[in-house]
Amino acid sequence: MPSNYDYHLAVIGGGSAGLTAARFANQLGKRVALIEAAGRTGGDCTWTGCVPSKSLLRAAQAAAAVRDARQYGIAAGDGNVSVDFPAVMQRIRAVISRIYAAESPAALRAAGIAVIEGHAKFQDARTLAVGARIITAKAFLICAGASPVIPPIPGLDAAPYLTYESFWDLETLPARLSVIGGGPVGCELAQACQRLGAQVTLIEAQSRILPDADPAAAELAADALRNDGVELRLSASVQSVRLSDGDGRRPEIAVATAGAAADSYNDSDSAIIADALLIAVGRRPNTAGLGLDAAGVAYDANGIIVNDYLRTGVKHIYAAGDCISGAPQFTHYAGYQGAMAVRNALLPGQTRTHRNPQQIPWAVFTDPEIAQAGYTAEQAQPRYGSRIRTTTLPLASVDRAVIDGPTDGFIKAVHLPNGRIIGATIAGARAAELAQEWIIAIDHGLRLKDLASTLHPYPSLSVGSQQLAWEAYLAGITTGWRGRLLRWLSG
Repeated sequence: MPSNYDYHLAVIGGGSAGLTAARFANQLGKRVALIEAAGRTGGDCTWTGCVPSKSLLRAAQAAAAVRDARQYGIAAGDGNVSVDFPAVMQRIRAVISRIYAAESPAALRAAGIAVIEGHAKFQDARTLAVGARIITAKAFLICAGASPVIPPIPGLDAAPYLTYESFWDLETLPARLSVIGGGPVGCELAQACQRLGAQVTLIEAQSRILPDADPAAAELAADALRNDGVELRLSASVQSVRLSDGDGRRPEIAVATAGAAADSYNDSDSAIIADALLIAVGRRPNTAGLGLDAAGVAYDANGIIVNDYLRTGVKHIYAAGDCISGAPQFTHYAGYQGAMAVRNALLPGQTRTHRNPQQIPWAVFTDPEIAQAGYTAEQAQPRYGSRIRTTTLPLASVDRAVIDGPTDGFIKAVHLPNGRIIGATIAGARAAELAQEWIIAIDHGLRLKDLASTLHPYPSLSVGSQQLAWEAYLAGITTGWRGRLLRWLSG
């Protein structure tokens, strides 16, 4: 490295993308600086996203299991559950601390990574200012993440509200919680809070929750939320928010359903009074305050613009994770991009493109879970047209699902006439785990017969994947001219 550079690589942001990138570059023997403005590494996933939300869901699942124990012949106080919410939050913070220990500044510095705490701002394309400190690097990687979107709802700025960031400061579970947004964050937190004892109303502008999911899977999730007691208001537009006249502290929300309007708060069908309001309508890439213009880095309202190799218009500046334009905002994808960006920036001749966004696997950890690998049938339509085939197996046909109960859910494969798997949706218990073999199958161009001929231990839920693949494979070879040929050959 030329002596006029302080580091081989300077990484801005210590979330999933930045941590993965810094560790990879460090393992390559490069001198790495990781710059984090929040004063704590780990990013949204560790502090306000995946880790705390899934810990909350686990507590909610335990409460639901106690209520439902009678169906297994277990008496549990007639389903009465006492929830100690401060203890729930205490456990969540303990989980965060345990995970953070491996990615803290101290742990990273012990591994040889220079962690610099402060806000980074480009002075020019080769220079960063972090407070009074000036840093130069041969290459830069921007992993600035994203922040909650706050919609321009009249009155919202004067009313107290929560986001996925501030929710974790709660010490008391609101008796009545309104959630605006039916995406993964809104649905997960709505179900968890309902199961822990709140009365939750979820408001979604579209006609269904989880609009990116397979429609049947989204409907299954909606039914599960309703069964738990969540009130769903779909095709509903939030007109305004104000503080309740009663005590001046509770948010009052005016809602209009499709084809109607909320003219006043006297309309009992459109007014919702809650003890707390959670805004969960998406995340916006962090681009402000980074000095991107000074560095010559292009960006738009959707984030930093990169090419297929995660490089910006400036040849030695890359970006990865939630801050880039058009990228699905998933922790696992951000980490993957961080690694690919380092490979492309520091290993000449080893460059790789990042993945087709429609091929990124994801999961929603409601109960039942929803997991998606590859394309849904709707997503595959523009590319494959009439060649698309789908095969669905209800979980009620899988012995382990019957053993464990309940059996709501399904496994659906999207494939081509030759059996090549291009997508799979799993809705049900442990769907995210079941998705793994489908992800591998899609990534490696496998066909249904490959899954059908692979032994799965019985009785496991994964046997359902083999069942589906076997049934679809048999259907393909026992119908049409193949079926006639097989019957002739078998005598």
